[in-house]
Amino acid sequence: MKTTVLAFLGLALAGCAYPYTPPALAPITAPAPASTAAAAMPGEARAPVTILVSIDGFRPDYLDRGVSPNLNRLRAGGVFASMRPSFPSVTFPNHWTLVTGLRPDRSGIVGNKMEDPARPGETFTMATDDPFWWSESSPIWVDAEKAGIRTATMFWPGANVAVGGTAKPNSHGAIEGGTRPDDWQQFNQQVSGSQRVNAVIDWMRRPAAIRPKLVTLYFDTVDSAGHAGGPDSAGVTQAVADVDASIGALVDGLAALGQPANLVIVADHGMAATSSTRVVALDTIADKADYRTVEMGPYATLFAVPGHEAALEARLLKPHDHLQCWRKSEIPARFHYGRNPRVPSYLCLADVGWRVDASAPTRASVGGMHGYDNMAPEMRALFIANGPAFVRGKTIPSFDNVAIEPLLRDLIGLPAEAGLDGTAAPFQKVMQR
Repeated sequence: MKTTVLAFLGLALAGCAYPYTPPALAPITAPAPASTAAAAMPGEARAPVTILVSIDGFRPDYLDRGVSPNLNRLRAGGVFASMRPSFPSVTFPNHWTLVTGLRPDRSGIVGNKMEDPARPGETFTMATDDPFWWSESSPIWVDAEKAGIRTATMFWPGANVAVGGTAKPNSHGAIEGGTRPDDWQQFNQQVSGSQRVNAVIDWMRRPAAIRPKLVTLYFDTVDSAGHAGGPDSAGVTQAVADVDASIGALVDGLAALGQPANLVIVADHGMAATSSTRVVALDTIADKADYRTVEMGPYATLFAVPGHEAALEARLLKPHDHLQCWRKSEIPARFHYGRNPRVPSYLCLADVGWRVDASAPTRASVGGMHGYDNMAPEMRALFIANGPAFVRGKTIPSFDNVAIEPLLRDLIGLPAEAGLDGTAAPFQKVMQR
């Protein structure tokens, strides 16, 4: 399979987007070769392309700030909802749910950081591309490629992974087998919003035979601004305006090509304001000798040190202000979380706006976080759908984000898949053919 690949770079904010610090700016995607890059012939009847756009950390109420005319225009001319993320409400699990239709407990991506008893001594991070960690589920582009539907991803967590492949021993990361999109690009934070849009438009300039029919596009700046200053900050407002301009450029570029598109614009989660005055210090409620942590933040996941289970539970599972902890087997059913062997033995969940730290903070800070109860209003995620497949001017009730992959299957002509955690039922009354 021919692929277009960018050098790997990324983002360093814990809990969001990608975890890399870019050493240098890599080249932007190159257009198709001159022999194939010509725009469509005049009068070409183009079939609609489906474009899944993720604006990381975009709360639906960000549309009310008066700086997003393009998104608001798409909302008014399409379908809008306040979407519920899956638990945990963090980036990698929810981006994988959006393209697999499975909640994190079934998709295998149960956190931004995780361990697997089948790989003792190894840890999954947001830099991991070993297919072992990703192949418990299959993203929509794998099924599309197998059905002969060309796909392209302009950044998406997991899109660089050869799903179903195997890392060859002692090969410095070489992968044998597996499936990726026809065109995929490693995340690079230094690629601007306009450059990302230009890459998608370049794909649309290709002749029909090599033009993708399913595209993903990812923006990280709203989430980054939310972490830095909190959801009510001027930085978030500016990031919303910047991403909105990129969405406008995408719409204009498609129109200039005469390319109809079904745009499905989503977020992976929302954002809640946090402060160093709202911290639960883990070392004040349990003895550090009794546990080790995998993740911390709005929620914490822990293992007991062998032989210390009783001592840990005696303190950890007691009532605490602004924090509730459970054994893995007793996590409330509404979270749909805890069956996967990658979920650690204990889960502690902070109240919205609070966080779990290893110890008390030593300096004052404010900002924003996500990862809280996925039913919390602050964790709601944006959903806008606009295009020839959708009616105009409709708001639908909130729905779980496991419905997005079934919707995408419908849009690109893949049959419905049995055994998913969601269906396209939330959209039945707002689609047209």
